[in-house]
Amino acid sequence: MTRPLKITKDVHFRSMERGRKELREGAEESVVTLGKVPRLSRLLALALHMEDLCRRGEIADFAELARLTMVTRARMTQIMNLVLLAPDIQEEILFLPRSSGGLDPIREKAIRPIAAIPDFRKQQAMWRDLKSMVPSEGRGEHGTCCHVNN
Repeated sequence: MTRPLKITKDVHFRSMERGRKELREGAEESVVTLGKVPRLSRLLALALHMEDLCRRGEIADFAELARLTMVTRARMTQIMNLVLLAPDIQEEILFLPRSSGGLDPIREKAIRPIAAIPDFRKQQAMWRDLKSMVPSEGRGEHGTCCHVNN
C-alpha cells in the first residue's frame, strides 16, 4: 500500500479589486508604503493647478471654481491664497515629508496669516517662527516641520 504524499508550501492571499482575494504561492510580498502626502502639500498643488486653469482661460474665475468643486467661495479663497506664499515657502510645503500616520504636518489654517502678508521677507520670518514651534523630533529629514497644532 502506498503512503499518502504530504506537500508543504508557503502560500498567501493577495487582495484583488472589488474585495476579492487570490491565493498565491510563496511568501507574502512585502509592500513598501511611502506614507501619505500632507494635506497642505496637496492643497497647494491643487491651488497652483487651479490658478493655471484660470490663467489659461479654461475657468472664468474663483467663483466658477468654487461651484465646480462644490466648496464655498470663502473656502476657495482660502485655498487659492496659498499661491500668494513666497516661492521658497511653496517649495518647502510641496516637499514636506510624507507622514506615516497621525496628524498631518503643518495645517493649512496655520499658513493663512502668512499668506495674508504681501512682503515675502516677512512671510519667511513668520514661516521660520511657525516651524520653530515644533519640537525637533517632529521635524523631517531637512528640518521641515512635521506638525503644528491649530
